[in-house]
Amino acid sequence: MKSHDADVLILGGGVIGLACAHYLLAAGRRVTIIDQGGVGRGSSHGNCGTLTPSHAMPLAMPGVVGTAIRWLFKRDAPLRIKPSLDPALLRWLEAFRRRCNWDDFSATTAAKAPLLLRSADLIAELVQREKLDCEYRAEGTLHVFRDEKALADSLWYPRTLAEVGIAVELLDPAQVEAMEPALKPGTVGGYFNPGDAQLRPDRYVAELARLVVERGGQIDEQTRIDSIEVERGRISRTRTTNGDYSARELVFALGAWSPALARPLGLRLPIQPGKGYSITYSRPALCPRTPLTLKEASVCVTAWDSGYRLGSTMEFAGYDSSLNRTRLDALRRSAAIYLQEPEGPTMQEEWYGWRPMTPDDLPILGRVRGIDNLCMATGHGMLGVTMSAATGQLVSEVIAGTGTSLDLAPFNVARFG
Repeated sequence: MKSHDADVLILGGGVIGLACAHYLLAAGRRVTIIDQGGVGRGSSHGNCGTLTPSHAMPLAMPGVVGTAIRWLFKRDAPLRIKPSLDPALLRWLEAFRRRCNWDDFSATTAAKAPLLLRSADLIAELVQREKLDCEYRAEGTLHVFRDEKALADSLWYPRTLAEVGIAVELLDPAQVEAMEPALKPGTVGGYFNPGDAQLRPDRYVAELARLVVERGGQIDEQTRIDSIEVERGRISRTRTTNGDYSARELVFALGAWSPALARPLGLRLPIQPGKGYSITYSRPALCPRTPLTLKEASVCVTAWDSGYRLGSTMEFAGYDSSLNRTRLDALRRSAAIYLQEPEGPTMQEEWYGWRPMTPDDLPILGRVRGIDNLCMATGHGMLGVTMSAATGQLVSEVIAGTGTSLDLAPFNVARFG
């Protein structure tokens, strides 16, 4: 089996790994990416493709635990936790439960918002500068309500965004329906997020991969990691099915697969695979103009020139690789409540992906104490696409050793003890 020598070796070829590669190449580093499948085939592929600083708030907030308990045996609930005695999941749930308070909620939002805002700006610059063919549009997103109580109970949302400098506009029913004719009558109001944007995620990832290869980066697909070896405080070798890789620097961008591969390094990463689903269609005749979040159902709707997608939901069920028909059908049923044409004429793909969820809903970024040449870039939860460019820039700054443009203390792995 051959050996490979790299300057910077990136483990993981999803949107985070590719963005890291792009910025490292721009900084003059030589880069190799390895991925167990094909680049962008995991959670980078079938998500709804919204770029959402408006989603700066964490999943953990007051009231979520009670809701999750009520939904425990409801297989089509927007948030579902499959009953399990898995110790790692139980520890994660306890850490999550402890954070369901307003103080932690506000602190997480304050840490996350600058990263999201910076990344959204960088993606806009990248798309324009490199002429990325990914159906990018910066026209905001719309949250839609059909229940008066749900809208009244959401007043924390604009207040929280205002505290971190993210614009949001409260709309009355007439304004919502005027903005989005694809909705059925009966909305009671909504929130417009003017700073949000959208792109087609599989095309964005493909364009990032194209840039990496054009700039001299190497991408080795179908390369499974067998082990990572540490000698004298440095990673010395990564053993794979494609031979051994040695590198001056290593970037750990393995998403939902991170815990198992980090454990031999002495790192216990509290990451759980949060399974999301989507259905992609050809465009319906009456297609939404703006990406939508159907709030009571927690369903996202995104349309591009090339297609139309229903997605979201969150299922904690381990690494279950089946397509849960109950959850896919729930996407269709929910869309039919809100939309005049909830499905396109041709169904193109049913999909699931595992999002790498940390209990505090913040990514894990930066150096690891005791392993000099390791930089973490994982745990981006539901917002990997939105955070991709800022993560890539920050990782390149960490490896350059010149200081970072954002404070990485809230994202360091040491916060987990």
